[in-house]
Amino acid sequence: MSSGRDRLAVTVALALLATGLTAGCSGAKASPPAPAATPGPAPAPTTLARYYAQRLDWQPCDNGFQCARVLVPFDYSRPDGRRFSLPVIRLPATDPSHRIGALVVNPGGPGGSGVQYALGARTEIPAAVRARFDIVGFDPRGVGASEPALTCMTGPELDQYFATDDAPANAAQLAEVVRQSQLYAARCEQRSAALLPYVGTQNAARDLDVLRSALGESQLTYLGKSYGTYLGAWYAQLFPTHVRALVLDGAVDPDTSSLADDITQAEGFQVAFRSFAAWCLASSPCPLQAGGSPNSTGSAAVNAGVAKTQALITRANVTPLGQLGDGQVADGAMLLNGIAAALYSTSFWPDLKIGLTEAFAGNGTVLVELANLLYERNPNGTYTNLADADTAISCLDRPSPHSLAAFQAAAAQASRLAPLFGAPIVWGSLTCAYWPVPSYPLPRIRAVESRPILVVGTLRDPATPYRQAQALAADLASGVLLGWNGDGHTAYGQGSACVDTIVNDYLIDLAVPRSGRVCP
Repeated sequence: MSSGRDRLAVTVALALLATGLTAGCSGAKASPPAPAATPGPAPAPTTLARYYAQRLDWQPCDNGFQCARVLVPFDYSRPDGRRFSLPVIRLPATDPSHRIGALVVNPGGPGGSGVQYALGARTEIPAAVRARFDIVGFDPRGVGASEPALTCMTGPELDQYFATDDAPANAAQLAEVVRQSQLYAARCEQRSAALLPYVGTQNAARDLDVLRSALGESQLTYLGKSYGTYLGAWYAQLFPTHVRALVLDGAVDPDTSSLADDITQAEGFQVAFRSFAAWCLASSPCPLQAGGSPNSTGSAAVNAGVAKTQALITRANVTPLGQLGDGQVADGAMLLNGIAAALYSTSFWPDLKIGLTEAFAGNGTVLVELANLLYERNPNGTYTNLADADTAISCLDRPSPHSLAAFQAAAAQASRLAPLFGAPIVWGSLTCAYWPVPSYPLPRIRAVESRPILVVGTLRDPATPYRQAQALAADLASGVLLGWNGDGHTAYGQGSACVDTIVNDYLIDLAVPRSGRVCP
């Protein structure tokens, strides 16, 4: 999860990892599943008992996958009212004679499609786990192919929103940030008012328990990444005795305030960019070299590379570095969005190196393409509802200050701690200050009575810094912390045999590692 509201990093690297991005930034996501039948021939449920009694009507849909839909109430206190119909997809276990059950997965966001994530199960989930579990994904309420789904901004409106300079240096620039933030909140109210009070994570966790029941599982086995860790933590809080095994990878700290979370995330991106810079500077040519000897990776060389990048962003906000064929402008905000996108996975560091090389030469379009992949912008200028869902869910999940002065103070602090990313991440969350429905109070999630919950964190994770995993593991009554001394967002399935073995053993055999272990 990003800070939720910011414009730098709306979701996990799923969108990037699914594309097989090349240096030219081309690629296509997996095709969505065919429409599936609604659950069974029975009348729509009007009581909680009937929601829990649903059984999924699986239909073949996509290359060995099966699809269905599950119904959940808008308001769990009024189960006879309006309903969401949520798409569900599964890949059956490859060793059915030793099948343990279903593993439900969520990729993060908020707003990431669990259906799209599950479609990548053959590459995302190790074979040992796929043998023993059906891999099940679903789109949370309001997200993706949920019916109804959240919608706020049009494609051109989002283009303008994302391209707004979130490091305002004067009153006029700040006024534009305020105007765009207010416009986003107003558009969400105009186009999705009926959904906005009901799309929070507490309700999504209740949906997850309805899905567990519809799958025929007495207890939940779950893999949540990024924001998916927040969903999993809420599930454990509400249904602790229904937990079989939860893997919370790229953990979010639930009881951190919104602006404090922004500052923490800004520091995470700053650390991640410095790690990229050291990697880049270790080989020639590197666009971050700013005089001095080649291959210098010391702190001074990294600092110079960061300063050079910051100057590039500032210049591009005055004079954009080109535009895409449809007119999308490569200004500083979009360049920074593209840099943030590539920091989600070390597999995209070479693309970031190419993008920066071209940007310093006057062409910023490769970085814009990276940003577009992160935000799920389609070639025709339309977007999925990822950004709209991210904003609506995040603004509901945590309280945000309504004072502009509070954001100014936080932006100043973030800029000191993270000069490249601090102000943009803080100002990018300003929309929540104008949100039309009240947010939930900060939760205290302890999940007392739950079985051991495995919390996984990456030491140089840009979007969910490692200290958040430490905090969540400490918050949970049965939290067990596993670290990975690596780069990029999340750890499981990212190339660490140590992490993968520990997580696999936990999911399959409920083997609990020593808390605090850090994989090399």
